[in-house]
Amino acid sequence: MRSFSWPADAVPSESPLAMPIQSLSAEPDRRPILADSLTRRRAWLLAFTIVLSLAASVAMTRAFAADRFTVLELVALPLFASLFAWTAFSCASAAVGFLALWRESPPREGGPLPTVSSRNAVLMPVYNEAPGPVFARLAAMLESLRTVRSLDHFDLFILSDTREQAVAIEEREAYDRLCARFEGQARVYYRRRAENTDRKAGNIAEWVRRFGGAYDHMVVLDADSLMTGDTLVRLAAAMEAAPGAGLIQTVPMIINARTLFARLEQFASRLYGPMFARGLEWWSGAESSYWGHNAIIRVKAFAEQAGLPHLRGPQPFGGAIMSHDFVEAALLRRAGWEVRLASQMGGSYEESPPSLIDQIVRDRRWCQGNLQHIAVIAARGLHPLSRFHLLRGFSTYLTAPLWLGLLSVGLLLAAFPALAGAGQDDPTAFTRPELLSVLWVSLAMLLAPKLMAWAVLVRRGRADGFGGARRALAGVGLETLVSSLVAPIVLFAQTRALFEILTGRDCGWATQRRDAETLTLRDTLRVHRGETIFGLVLVGVGLIFAPNAFVWIAVPALALTFAFVVSAWTAENVDDLALLETPETLRPPRLLDRAVKLRSAAAVATLAASNAPPIPLPLPARLGYETA
Repeated sequence: MRSFSWPADAVPSESPLAMPIQSLSAEPDRRPILADSLTRRRAWLLAFTIVLSLAASVAMTRAFAADRFTVLELVALPLFASLFAWTAFSCASAAVGFLALWRESPPREGGPLPTVSSRNAVLMPVYNEAPGPVFARLAAMLESLRTVRSLDHFDLFILSDTREQAVAIEEREAYDRLCARFEGQARVYYRRRAENTDRKAGNIAEWVRRFGGAYDHMVVLDADSLMTGDTLVRLAAAMEAAPGAGLIQTVPMIINARTLFARLEQFASRLYGPMFARGLEWWSGAESSYWGHNAIIRVKAFAEQAGLPHLRGPQPFGGAIMSHDFVEAALLRRAGWEVRLASQMGGSYEESPPSLIDQIVRDRRWCQGNLQHIAVIAARGLHPLSRFHLLRGFSTYLTAPLWLGLLSVGLLLAAFPALAGAGQDDPTAFTRPELLSVLWVSLAMLLAPKLMAWAVLVRRGRADGFGGARRALAGVGLETLVSSLVAPIVLFAQTRALFEILTGRDCGWATQRRDAETLTLRDTLRVHRGETIFGLVLVGVGLIFAPNAFVWIAVPALALTFAFVVSAWTAENVDDLALLETPETLRPPRLLDRAVKLRSAAAVATLAASNAPPIPLPLPARLGYETA
């Protein structure tokens, strides 16, 4: 290892700002909350969801009541109703996003840049990240701010929670190079905490308490975030123009995908994401949510209202709040600050996990964090829509075992007609018209938003960014096919994560792998053996006892059986794939192209200065859980 004399943190003079810990059981001092003008919109969404869900539930009830109700059918009904309701709501939200984008003119790109007068801090929290790519992105962002002549209004802070000494040394060296590159042009600071208290939320809070008094706004990033100088300036201007806004969230687009899994995520976020985001903006208004990064926040409001308490009890349900973003947004809105989504503001980017295994590891952490929100949802004074965001967040994981349960119950009813109250020789017991109608409606609600997003793309004349309308539609088909195979695997993993959390297992906070690595079938089988065993059971029971009905569960059953194959296949590099193109891959914006070039230069410099090649993060022994 290189010898290194560790220098002091490079930080400005402190400007302390009080950030009191908030109580979840006491009402806060409120600012006046703006009148809610979206009641009708939300009522429409709720009514649509309820009516469609009731109609589907009635159809299921009639089908089950054709002979006589059985215990398994009584179990299947509430499972189906709850899952159908969430699907109906998501489809309705996408539909209003579709209608809004269909009617609206596309936003004008570029245009005069507003003048800003505020002081803004750009915060980059890092935790054992490879410094080369992180500092390449930061350099590209500073260059972009220099291009729009706004460096004077933005200070950059690298907030390190890195525990690995070798990585910390590289961080500091990369910081010194960054400072040399922008000497006399930009204010760039670096701080490494001695203790990783409360993870990212604690990292940001510590900055607020030490330096927040000197700044009007802070832009919070993730280690894989990238934003244009134009977007940063427009965000600051938007905050200046809206004194009641506490937080404005952008919609990051996924970039730099190389594996099939990441390319699918990138394509879906770029094509479907704007429509889903516009729908969310349409009904959430000033009560939107926060995704923890690529957002601008009013520092004073955050300090006054977003000091997070520790939850009662031990981990995984107690202790520091892991999924802090939803809670911080809810606390801001509780005090009257607006939390808004800028769904059509571009220039905001992030990266995706390169493989299904990496996605599952990250999702395990989100599962634990979101389930902690069960203890937050009843906090005093929260806006009803903030409670809904919290409910929707953790219910995503609660529905995973419901889906597996419904799949299993459905197979049993099809395999053994007597359990459905039908005669043992009745081959149509599970193919009644009502059941088939509900199934087709469910499939239509899953597919319709994708086709609506494609239609908006064509109407707005943006299809060339995806290789043309036909290639974009072919991409939708490929994404739908592969996501149909991936979804059951993810739901199984979420069910397993839920079981582990309920039995008291804490996942900690493992460093996330961001670069693709080859995964062998042996690697993936070791991780996905549970899915394979469960899938084999489904296939065996279906083919032996219900061959006529097996077609309806064939896709999820086979996907689970061959989860290890799907996982290895989607982790393959597909740089030469003609489909799944996006505007950022066909014509990369200057910022993205510059960040890639700087990253390559940083990699060469790192290898030249090191006596050994970089050591990749190992494949998790099971699912990458690691106690911090």
